[in-house]
Amino acid sequence: MGLNDSPGAMRNGRGLSDQWAESVVVRPRTTERHITVHKRLVLGFALSILTLIIVTAVAVVLSLRFEECGGQDRDGATGETGPRGSGGSARLNGSRGERTGDRGDEEALHPWRNSRLPGTVRPRHYDLRLAVYMDNFTFSGEVSIELECVNATRFIVDRVSVTAEAGAGGRSANRPGGGAIRVHRHFPFPANQMYVVVLHRELKPMRVYRLNMSFDAAIEDELLGFFRSSYTLQRERRYLAVTQFSPIHARKAFPCFDEPVYKATFSLTLRHDPQYTSLANMPVESSSLSDEDGWVTNRFARTPRMSTYYLAWAVCNFTYKETQTNSGVTIRLYARPDAVASGAGDYALDITRRLLGFYQDYFKVQYSLPKLDLLAVPKHPYAAMENWGLSVFVEQKILLDAEVSSSSYQMELTMVVVHEICHQWFGDLVTPVWWEDVWLKEGFAHFFEYVGTDFLFPKWNMEKQRFLTDVLHEVMLLDGLSSSHPISQEVEQATDIDRVFDWIAYKKGAALIRMLANVMGQPLFQKGLNVSSCAQYSHFNFSWKTFSFPYKHHFNLKFVQMMDRWTLQMGYPVITISKNQSEQLPTHYITVSQEHFLYGQEVRRNNSLQWQVPLTVAVGNASAVCLESLIWINNKTEFHGIGQMGDNTWLLGNINQTGYFRVNYDLQNWKLLIHCWICFHLRSDSLAGLIDDAFNLARAGYLPQGVPLQLIGYLPEETSFLPWHAASRALYQLDKLLDRTEEYRLFSDYVLKQVASRYHQMGWPTNGAHPEGNVLQASYQTEELQRELIMLACSFGNKQCHRQAVAYISDWISSNKNRIPPNIRDIVYCTGVSLMDEDVWEFIWMKFHSSNAVSEKKILLEALTCSDNTFLLNRLLNLSLTSDLVPEQDVIDVIIHVGRNPQGRNLAWRYFREKWDVLNARYGEALFMNSKLISGVTEFLNTERELNELKEFIQSSGVGAGPALPRALEIVEGNVRWHRLHQRQFYQWLRKPPGPALG
Repeated sequence: MGLNDSPGAMRNGRGLSDQWAESVVVRPRTTERHITVHKRLVLGFALSILTLIIVTAVAVVLSLRFEECGGQDRDGATGETGPRGSGGSARLNGSRGERTGDRGDEEALHPWRNSRLPGTVRPRHYDLRLAVYMDNFTFSGEVSIELECVNATRFIVDRVSVTAEAGAGGRSANRPGGGAIRVHRHFPFPANQMYVVVLHRELKPMRVYRLNMSFDAAIEDELLGFFRSSYTLQRERRYLAVTQFSPIHARKAFPCFDEPVYKATFSLTLRHDPQYTSLANMPVESSSLSDEDGWVTNRFARTPRMSTYYLAWAVCNFTYKETQTNSGVTIRLYARPDAVASGAGDYALDITRRLLGFYQDYFKVQYSLPKLDLLAVPKHPYAAMENWGLSVFVEQKILLDAEVSSSSYQMELTMVVVHEICHQWFGDLVTPVWWEDVWLKEGFAHFFEYVGTDFLFPKWNMEKQRFLTDVLHEVMLLDGLSSSHPISQEVEQATDIDRVFDWIAYKKGAALIRMLANVMGQPLFQKGLNVSSCAQYSHFNFSWKTFSFPYKHHFNLKFVQMMDRWTLQMGYPVITISKNQSEQLPTHYITVSQEHFLYGQEVRRNNSLQWQVPLTVAVGNASAVCLESLIWINNKTEFHGIGQMGDNTWLLGNINQTGYFRVNYDLQNWKLLIHCWICFHLRSDSLAGLIDDAFNLARAGYLPQGVPLQLIGYLPEETSFLPWHAASRALYQLDKLLDRTEEYRLFSDYVLKQVASRYHQMGWPTNGAHPEGNVLQASYQTEELQRELIMLACSFGNKQCHRQAVAYISDWISSNKNRIPPNIRDIVYCTGVSLMDEDVWEFIWMKFHSSNAVSEKKILLEALTCSDNTFLLNRLLNLSLTSDLVPEQDVIDVIIHVGRNPQGRNLAWRYFREKWDVLNARYGEALFMNSKLISGVTEFLNTERELNELKEFIQSSGVGAGPALPRALEIVEGNVRWHRLHQRQFYQWLRKPPGPALG
């Protein structure tokens, strides 16, 4: 799953009165939703819980003797808070020592002011009963939470009657020591998303209590908590309701200890109209029909111990297909009836069955539940959510129509499924203690997207190929900014939690795990996971420190120290390698130095950061690679023996780019590497790494601008996909900077010159059926290279490419038969819309509404953003936000793609600013969405005027966007700086004939 918010200020003044707390007003944008507590509960709870913020953490203050518990209460006892609803605590910090009340300790006197739960009580089991009313989109519920008192306290969770049950000593509820505990008073504390309940009696250590609550709430038309969605079947609008609780939104739906460390079991009962089906984490244990109203009541089996944010349920009228693993696990895919009937879910169902077996073998731990449901919903804030036993996917990431879906779409869908199935172990079975370690579960799942996909389709070679361009190169762009952050971040406030879910956690986490796996070797890495994670910490929480890979002690210590540097420091180093120039050392020594890589020269002030770097180095000449070795770099500058070297010997660092760092060389070595592109026998991943490093080193000012351009001068002779893919990504980055400059034609002509020969040689794909009718059986690398070349040719203005695209569109319109090969439809649609008239735009718009294939709808929608007609672009922007014609999760993509269009850039930028309040209200709480929108709209800005507009916008409207806006500001500042410092040199190199000199 996966982004940000700025930390909220905590009130830390002394003596926040209870009277003030009772009258506190909920902030306009809160995390929780409306829940009304029934009057039949203790003290009649008159307050309507405006948001479920309030409902997760309840503090209980005891001021009278608790004679039923068989103990004498001491005078002046104060106690501790109970569970709240904000992000959870990694430590249990309540104690009996807080009972003295004379220390003036703010947390002891007013524990609800602490943003983390105190841990004096903890949940053991939830019995949750819900009635769901789909006719008016409301639900009512009752929850009974079995609590264990850890330390004597006056505070527990939530509100309502608290009943003492059998404790550690075996006392029953109806014997002395049991019975109801009277509620003295209660009040909300929205600042920390808590609800405080004051009791008349004290809870005793090692005793078990039961907290009972009732509530009513709306099934909101939003993307978090328990929300509703809809679809059309045979012109009839149908509705469904589904949960999305990660990271801190279970509190929107029911009162709970909404922190990952508070694992408990759950028994769920759902009552609803019989025309609907209900799903949950576990199978239905019993089902009954009411004689009074005919409604169905489904009681689901008790779950294993798990965190609240993995609880899930849905009420829908979907149908399903199912399969079964060899070990007897039932897998079902639920979706719209027409999608199931068309077979759109068959592919995901099949690979899920295979993946469960793969992960069981890899982790040496069986899948823990009797079933796994995959639910395809029309609306969802994320690609998918790995709820244990009920994983939820947005339709675009799980439904596949083999006749119209491209191999790229299929690859992306595959990796989403692989990611979520991995979470059934890393995340569901073992869960991070606290949100600062979220990179562990997300980093592992992101890394295993490539490992698991390689298991399914070895010929794709994903971990060795696409990981570099799609993970490593992408996240290093972000992590090279001074606004980046360590992968492990401290999280205290609920508003801090969203910011740990970003690409640094996901992609840098995956890159560091990949680096670790390569240093250790895959067999030892896999053995380490078996020993230290799933097997040992099943149904428990873990942190980075719980990993203990099977090494000798001294090496294990070295490994821990190395990883601490990478996880606790932001950014990464650039390693500079050069042949020894000192007369005091022999010629087989090299000099290696490290410094913090940053794109802005003026921010390279912090030279104190150092890493322990596993550097692989190859030495070779025009005929062969002579030597490869691993060197550990610990200091700023080091000298290492590497073997005999001559004037024509080249050095290459970070072989196959397994390390998370960039490598630079002296200009003479760059020259040798460039001219040895063909002659040295290195794998394509090393070439891809060399290309990415060269372009980014030049962008940051470490290299002359001509070096990367001269490097890719050999691309026409390259036959492998990966170097082309790395080069195209770098060229598109440059295109963002240059597409509105006066001399842009120099750049586009240079790109077309590199592309022309290979493009004409590869040609266009045919529309014939693939073997066995499945794109997976085709040569993936060949198809992807062909697609890459066509995209470059059409994007930069190749006339033949344009003519072919227009011919395809014209044939489609005239015949009403789409003969465009699926793998290039997005390129053809976009090119046709940009070159042809308004009628073509209307034709694509019509096809977008009539298509039932989710992959086809997505590329048709994005093609509409390619028009040069600003009237049509403005119309599309307004329709996407103000009507239900565009799926809610696709609105952001529409705005971003309009911004990518040079003709729509100013339009999208203005629209974004004008509609910010609406967009922020709709997407502000959804991880990634706001950040994706901000970065997508601003990354193309590169003029002084646009920079000033961004600064003004941040100053006037930047509240609530977390680190996304500061990061956007740094990127735009970098764009403007590049124009000021490097644009002239860049175009000078393009104007002069290529020569032997670099720069």
